[in-house]
Amino acid sequence: MKPFDLVIFDCDGVLIDSEPLGAQALAEAITAAGHQMTQAKAEAIFSGSGAAQTRLLLEQLGLEADAVIADADKRLSTLFAMGVAPVPGIEQVLRSLTVQICVASNSSVDRLAESLCRTPLAALFGSHIYSASHVARSKPAPDLALHCLAQIGTTADRSIFVDDNIHGIGCARAAGILSIGFVGLSDHRPDHARTLRAAGADHVVHGAQDLDALLTELTMPAHADHLVE
Repeated sequence: MKPFDLVIFDCDGVLIDSEPLGAQALAEAITAAGHQMTQAKAEAIFSGSGAAQTRLLLEQLGLEADAVIADADKRLSTLFAMGVAPVPGIEQVLRSLTVQICVASNSSVDRLAESLCRTPLAALFGSHIYSASHVARSKPAPDLALHCLAQIGTTADRSIFVDDNIHGIGCARAAGILSIGFVGLSDHRPDHARTLRAAGADHVVHGAQDLDALLTELTMPAHADHLVE
């Protein structure tokens, strides 16, 4: 028997290379609202945050959160309409897995429709694309991970959670799920691998090739036999 039968994937930064686009849109909206913000700084501050967290951070900057978010959403929709690419190599990772897969994203349902659902990856997940909109609390609360387990019909000890952000690692840990911190090859956040480890990631990988190797090892029958022994 395989030790794991479900792999849960974050969306932005793991499946699609959208983190820079989101940071760009938010930085432009914040700057337009009167607070100078670079794309790099926006990515460092807001990456992985759910709607409530983003709103709180904007209010702490002294901004009208709803207005900034609305402006950023319009800018991001324009960027998504120009095209968003899957993370290099991730489609092969998904196709090679023999266990169930699903998406757990802090993005809204509408944003997922504009981004992930415009790529070939969406079809690989079928109806198992879950948003923070489906639960009471976004990551790092465990709600979204627990929702995935309930929808798929499995347990935390038989699941793996892949995320590129500390909020996702926190979500996985709170739900009792083994976590893999993902550092994309285009991720420019300083010492991000160390940040993910400090957040409690059980493993950290760099790029889709490393992720593929680790998931293959974790989900192969030989690994299950080793765990039993």
